[in-house]
Amino acid sequence: MAKESTLIIVKPDGLKKSLTGNVLSRLSETKLKIIAAKVVKVDKELADKHYQHLKSETFYPELTKYITGQIHGENRVMALVYWGEDAIKKVRALAGATNPEEAEPVSIRGAYGRILTSGLFENVIHASSNSAEAEREIKLWFKPDEIVYELFPFKEETVKDATRRVWI
Repeated sequence: MAKESTLIIVKPDGLKKSLTGNVLSRLSETKLKIIAAKVVKVDKELADKHYQHLKSETFYPELTKYITGQIHGENRVMALVYWGEDAIKKVRALAGATNPEEAEPVSIRGAYGRILTSGLFENVIHASSNSAEAEREIKLWFKPDEIVYELFPFKEETVKDATRRVWI
């Protein structure tokens, strides 16, 4: 059994319905370590990059509206990186099937998900499907300094004249 990392996103419906605590409690059953976490405002560019493999699907426009909060009026998600033995398999088992109606009732999606009248799966969380996708997604959602462990190779660069916001 290999130690690996996986990306989990508590989607806008999960945050709007205050399910974050429930989801994290369920995920704690995996005994994996949380090595990164943040609340993110998802723009169209991030949504497009995250769901690039689904661009040709008819439900794609609705999917990007969902993740950017346009359906729930709540544009924020919680992105997390979990790490440990068989992380992807453990998290996906707990998450349940993508279609909430096909998910085991005791899974996260089975307990909290639903299908909208448009046919969109409102399934509360995203979980990486395999190690290649996990790496791509983690690199998309997090910078190396935002993750407690050094998961992937990185480089340091100095940026001149960079502007950043600081507290006053």
